[in-house]
Amino acid sequence: MDKLKQIESFTQVAARGTLTAAAAAEGIAPAVIGRRLDALEARLGVKLMVRTTRRITLTHEGSAFLEDCQRVLAELNNAEASVSAGGVKASGFLRVTAPAGFGRRHVAALVPAFVALHPDVNVSLNLSDRIVDIVNEGVDCAVRVGDMPDSRLVSVRLADNQRLCVASPAYLARAGVPLHPNDLLRHECLTLSSDASQSRGWAFTLDGETTHLRLGGRFDCSDGQVLRDWCLAGLGVAWRSMWEVGQDVASGRLVSVLDTYAAPPNGIYAVFAQRKHLPLRVRLWIAFLKHTYGDARYWDSRGSSPQRSELPG
Repeated sequence: MDKLKQIESFTQVAARGTLTAAAAAEGIAPAVIGRRLDALEARLGVKLMVRTTRRITLTHEGSAFLEDCQRVLAELNNAEASVSAGGVKASGFLRVTAPAGFGRRHVAALVPAFVALHPDVNVSLNLSDRIVDIVNEGVDCAVRVGDMPDSRLVSVRLADNQRLCVASPAYLARAGVPLHPNDLLRHECLTLSSDASQSRGWAFTLDGETTHLRLGGRFDCSDGQVLRDWCLAGLGVAWRSMWEVGQDVASGRLVSVLDTYAAPPNGIYAVFAQRKHLPLRVRLWIAFLKHTYGDARYWDSRGSSPQRSELPG
């Protein structure tokens, strides 16, 4: 606390030009400001200001230190504002992208609630299964599902995403229930087309390790919603996420199979460019997603329950 007070007093004096003006702004005696500056310079071992009876001049070291202090104090104020009901209001345009299927169900529905909390923010939502280049296309935040490769982007894990094999009761009655992942080689598997995703195949845990199986059948599609519809129609087995088919499994429209071989979950992430000064509207949006997806009641109300992971602060 003493260090913070010293830095705040230093920036006040630099901005207002005199100890008296800085003291008046804080509502304290000029002598208190003077003692803080003395303590700061003693702790750092450098002279930050040249003080005379009429004016205060920053030294070379003081000018450099002032820029860093102003940045740190601004970031601290923004951090406090992001978790405070009052404080600085978020404003401006928030540009968000998300996969089409997940975005329709679990991002688009959240936008009105977020705008209601922050009425000075305008949201532009782009739903696309294309991996959007958020840096070059001017996107503030991407919501992505899956394993995050190493990149120049920053990712915050919002929740776990469990994937499972499902089929309709009618299909299983006709084709039999697969008891081992290798049994799927004899089943009609509904897969994403090669230009969509899942290029490594369906993931299972075999002998304690994650193994990918390249499966196929007479039907494939680049749209996961179509695969779910085909699965409900009894055309085969699909490998889908809980956020997509959890309600169908809970209602009995689909049956989960091979659960004992399920691979570890991947993640649901907020992804943004690596920037020091993230706009308040973006930080509030990410915090809103973390709060929403981290609440079990959110997923339970939608019939699907991804496992919640420990969320970074």
